[in-house]
Amino acid sequence: MSHISYRPKGKRSPWAWIPTLYFAEALPYLAVMTISTIMYKRLGISNTDIAFYTSWLYLPWVIKPFWSPIVDLLKTKRWWTIIMELCISVSLACVAWTIPGPYFFKLSLAFFWLMAFSSATHDIAADGYYMQALTAHEQSLFVGIRSTFYRLGMILGKGLLVIIAGELEIFTRDVAFSWSMTFYVLAVLFILFTIYHRFVLPCPTSDRQENEPRNMRVFMNEFWETIVSFCTKKQANVAILFMLLYRFPEALLVKITDLFLIDPVSEGGLGLSTIELGWVQGTVGIIGLTLGGILGGIAVSIGGLKKWLWPMVISISLPDIVYVYLAYAQTTSLNLISTCIFVEQFGYGFGFTAYMLYLIYYSQGKHQTAHYAFCTGLMALSMMLPGMIAGYLQESLGYTHFFWLVMVCTGLTFLVSICLKIDSEFGKKKR
Repeated sequence: MSHISYRPKGKRSPWAWIPTLYFAEALPYLAVMTISTIMYKRLGISNTDIAFYTSWLYLPWVIKPFWSPIVDLLKTKRWWTIIMELCISVSLACVAWTIPGPYFFKLSLAFFWLMAFSSATHDIAADGYYMQALTAHEQSLFVGIRSTFYRLGMILGKGLLVIIAGELEIFTRDVAFSWSMTFYVLAVLFILFTIYHRFVLPCPTSDRQENEPRNMRVFMNEFWETIVSFCTKKQANVAILFMLLYRFPEALLVKITDLFLIDPVSEGGLGLSTIELGWVQGTVGIIGLTLGGILGGIAVSIGGLKKWLWPMVISISLPDIVYVYLAYAQTTSLNLISTCIFVEQFGYGFGFTAYMLYLIYYSQGKHQTAHYAFCTGLMALSMMLPGMIAGYLQESLGYTHFFWLVMVCTGLTFLVSICLKIDSEFGKKKR
């Protein structure tokens, strides 16, 4: 009898659900922020409208900290995770259904809004569930696994799915039908994730909300105290400006680069096909981004964030010049274009490490989790606001002058970084 192996109810190997959970977490975010941009461009929407309306889709992530307590207050993290995956599945199917119709732009945007809200809520629930379903040791052990599968989800979403849409465009000669089928495929995939997680996600006792009544007045007082403490921390004004402006040039770029690569040479673009775009941005670019992030993490663990801040500021700023070169050269060499994108994305991945670590640094102390949530809200806002005007600026200036404007704006990145005060030991690996 002593040899009988027993696994308590609600306990299951993390390998059974962490890879699929974080693979699934990446897909709706990419569908909302990236795939939608490419699809609208292929369907003839102007750059101004694409950038403005898709940038509004950042809003659920901006205000995520304000409704994350509701996820804590009502139901379990497991329940929220599964229900939001079901909502995402329905949203994807509805987007696919609207694409061939006459009012596809307005209708698909409405369902992208539902998807964005569901995806942001899924992020809250999945990350909370991760902490409740695992021990502290398991959380540390699997943090690299969840990151890896999130990146693989990005390659599928921004690479393989876009390539599939491109192949369908060639085969069917119908752009709207091709993208509709692509979103139906994504909807079916998410239904499978929902069903799988319904049966595989364990039910940890720490995730149960029964018999835990909460006083709303006390809850609201604590929430207000958290907001006040966030805004009155040391160097709060500098920190908030850093969070909003460090990535300002990248926020302008991110809404325009795919459009630039797709637009024909006669309109100042590079004229890549949908398949080529999927390869360049969704595969080569993601690999460069991932490698840059890994190297950035290693560098900071050795020398600390303060030591590596300026190399990272330079890394996230100067490689943007490759787009100025591409706008002038308008090369047709896919290898050269891929190399330029790899360099820019590698630099961004390396430089973005400083941004993410500073959010952690600023969040230290009382209310650390809540403060970090506010930081991520400001991070989303920093991408939303510049993105809304990026399309208008590009169509007014043209691609070449727009990319020069981006280079001028990198001065903001340097300016807000000068004012930071960081402990020289922060980020170093402890002996």
